[in-house]
Amino acid sequence: MSVLASPHPRTSLAPKQALTVTFAGLGRSFGPISDRRTVLRDINFEVHAGEVLAILGPSGCGKSTLLRAAAGLDALNAGSVLIDGIEVHGIDERCAVAFQEPRLLPWHTLQANVAIGLPKASSASEGKAKVAELLHLVELGAFAKHRPREVSGGMAQRASLARALARNPGVLLLDEPFGALDALTRIKMQDLLLDIHQAQPTTVLLVTHDVDEALQLADRIVVLGGEGDQPGATITEVLTVPGDRPRNRNSADLGRMRSSLLASLGVTGH
Repeated sequence: MSVLASPHPRTSLAPKQALTVTFAGLGRSFGPISDRRTVLRDINFEVHAGEVLAILGPSGCGKSTLLRAAAGLDALNAGSVLIDGIEVHGIDERCAVAFQEPRLLPWHTLQANVAIGLPKASSASEGKAKVAELLHLVELGAFAKHRPREVSGGMAQRASLARALARNPGVLLLDEPFGALDALTRIKMQDLLLDIHQAQPTTVLLVTHDVDEALQLADRIVVLGGEGDQPGATITEVLTVPGDRPRNRNSADLGRMRSSLLASLGVTGH
């Protein structure tokens, strides 16, 4: 049974138009010119409206930097990011982000933390209904009045996801959002994300280290890595994941793709 099958009204999750994201010649370096370190270079691809795109790559290759650039949280050294054809300059309200850490305000309840994500134009009644539904969807309805210190790390991360969804974003940026969860809860949250995406077809960019998670959730997978002796990471592979979601985790096709992805990430013998 879908986790969305609930007595709560769906008006608060009314779909907003999903938006395209275009990376055009994106490059990012850090440090002074005399000791500059290139993290990303020549990133060129388009994320289709309504698509779930997973970004894989070794630690330190710039996955989170790419996500921050899309959100307007990081300046670029080269190229641009466009959302729906309009270049991103500074924090972009068309996006919502869930980070690796929950980043909840400790003096607020979970309910109040989720409400922070509401669009500015929300009325009090609409906002209250939306927050209640989102807390129900992430199974935190009974903990609405708890503060972050009173719940587990996994529960806090679910509240962070609900806060991001509260904006009804055209683009949802997820940076290892389920990394802090135990294995069973992680699978449940993956299924939850798919249910929410079906009800609210947002464009999703998901950074993950988990190959199986990428195969379960994504329409396409972008692999970042180095090429030759050139500095910084670029796109080394773009794969289309076969089959409709939800996918059979024991699929032979997914198994072959899993082996290929692990090998491209430097993990052999699987």
